[in-house]
Amino acid sequence: MTTMIRIVVADDHELVRVGYAGLLATQADFTVVGTAHDGAEAVRVCREQLPDVVLMDVRMPVMDGIEATARLQGPDAPRVLVLTTFDLDEHVYDALTAGASGFLLKDVTAERLFDAVRVVAAGEALLAPAVTRRLISEFARQRPRTAPTRTALDTLTPRETDVLRLLAEGLSNPELADRLHVGEETVKTHVSRILSKLGLRDRTQAVVMAYETGLVVPGTT
Repeated sequence: MTTMIRIVVADDHELVRVGYAGLLATQADFTVVGTAHDGAEAVRVCREQLPDVVLMDVRMPVMDGIEATARLQGPDAPRVLVLTTFDLDEHVYDALTAGASGFLLKDVTAERLFDAVRVVAAGEALLAPAVTRRLISEFARQRPRTAPTRTALDTLTPRETDVLRLLAEGLSNPELADRLHVGEETVKTHVSRILSKLGLRDRTQAVVMAYETGLVVPGTT
């Protein structure tokens, strides 16, 4: 049997919201369980419907997509895909730091949208690694740096620290395996342990932490 992916679409423009919902509904393994016209409604609908994935517009009235994403974090929280018009968008960076698993441009093709939802629902993240890394690096560079705690990073082994640095380069599991001269299963084990030790849900959050703690300095990877 096909596992159904439960989806909520949040966008303040009705045509966009209805369009995405209708497009997603054409897939046999998708079911759209709700829509929302602002961030506050998105949080309410998600808590009622318990979706697997939320397509979240960044700019919405009442509560924006950044705050809504932050409020949806937790053990059973849905994975958030941020919708944006521009890839180098400070609001998208803020959404990623709030816990979003990745982002999509609003002119994304239907197939790319479908693939992204499936990837995120499966627990993967860091969609479009090169673009995501560029976004994180750009705005990490611009933000005034505070003295971040390294306590969490100190729990990592030297090998896990190396893997985290490579994750920040946007490397996929096969690329990591090739760089480290190990098998992909070993890479998956390292990544899983890193996320567990740091209390993170996915690779995107790991990349954000790598930059924000100063483990990786923008412009050096």
